[in-house]
Amino acid sequence: MRYYLIAGEASGDLHSSNLMRAIKEKDPEAEFRYWGGDLMKAQGGTLVRHYKDTAVMGAWDVLMNLGKIKKNFDLCQTDLMDYKPDVLILVDYAGFNLRMAKFAHQHNILVYYYISPKVWAWNQSRVKKIKASVDRMFTILPFETKFFEKHGVDVKYSGNPVLDAIHNRPNKEESFDTFIERNKLDNRPKVALLAGSRISEINYNLPDMLKMVDKFPQYQFVIAGAPSFELKDYQPFIEDADVAVVFQQTYELVQNARAALVTSGTATLETALLNCPQVVCYKMWGGGFTDFVAKKILIKVAYISLVNLILDKEAVKELFQKSFTLEKLENELKALLDDSPVRKQMLLDYEELHRIMGGPGSSLKTATLMLESLKIDKEK
Repeated sequence: MRYYLIAGEASGDLHSSNLMRAIKEKDPEAEFRYWGGDLMKAQGGTLVRHYKDTAVMGAWDVLMNLGKIKKNFDLCQTDLMDYKPDVLILVDYAGFNLRMAKFAHQHNILVYYYISPKVWAWNQSRVKKIKASVDRMFTILPFETKFFEKHGVDVKYSGNPVLDAIHNRPNKEESFDTFIERNKLDNRPKVALLAGSRISEINYNLPDMLKMVDKFPQYQFVIAGAPSFELKDYQPFIEDADVAVVFQQTYELVQNARAALVTSGTATLETALLNCPQVVCYKMWGGGFTDFVAKKILIKVAYISLVNLILDKEAVKELFQKSFTLEKLENELKALLDDSPVRKQMLLDYEELHRIMGGPGSSLKTATLMLESLKIDKEK
């Protein structure tokens, strides 16, 4: 069969590549055409546009790049119609993909959505668009499945691809000494800084994270370089700081870190599954006004991190907007670096998270469910 996939970020590239690999196991004749990244390209098929050339984040960036966005939509629509796939598989990337879902549905192209837009947290009215344009939804979190079922969406829970990525990660058995030697780091214990994959996230969060460096000189702070960035992108932030940067080794860094400072998102879940104690810290534009709007109008859930959402309690400390202060950040980090009750309880909560999430194999499960669904849908 012919598959057309659209992923717009580094995480989408990772999970789409694993899905493509699994689809090829179930369908040896599979043909792929896609918007994504290098990991998808390694699986074969045709890369139409790299996510580095399509990423536009935040309201201001959208306004400044309306022409670019329209060109990308026009190109994607034309390319999709020329390719005539058996199914369009949309991976996260809600702003772009929900519009493509509507277009494909209007042109009688089967639409599957993998890794749901976070409509349960932001602007729940978008679930109506999903119900109208998406033939089947494949979710990766148990509470998402319940949400979509409640709204009448055809939904299947297929496990979480993060478990596959972590299970298949390189160098997972290497020692701390091997890790620091390979990356030319010193022998101090590490604090990992996961400041996000978007320039806006780094601008708002990394400077405050770096203010912890002088507070804990006995630790080496190491930034996990985002896939779409280069060292020069971090240089303005780290010129005078005793901090290192490693690229394409986020999992290796986190598994060898004593603790981590993490922006909200999938990284919080990955850090927990790697059993690294963390502080979730997230700040964006607008200060108190944005904090008010987010909590009172936009955010419809109790927590901002996936760890806490899945466990339904504040297992990891969340410092969001005005609660993200240097004093609180220092105190929370100190508790995690010490053998404190806070650290011990967090590691116990991680054990419960592992139990709920289960083991690897979600990519193959998703591929199996998709091909079973395709057989049914093609016979309709």
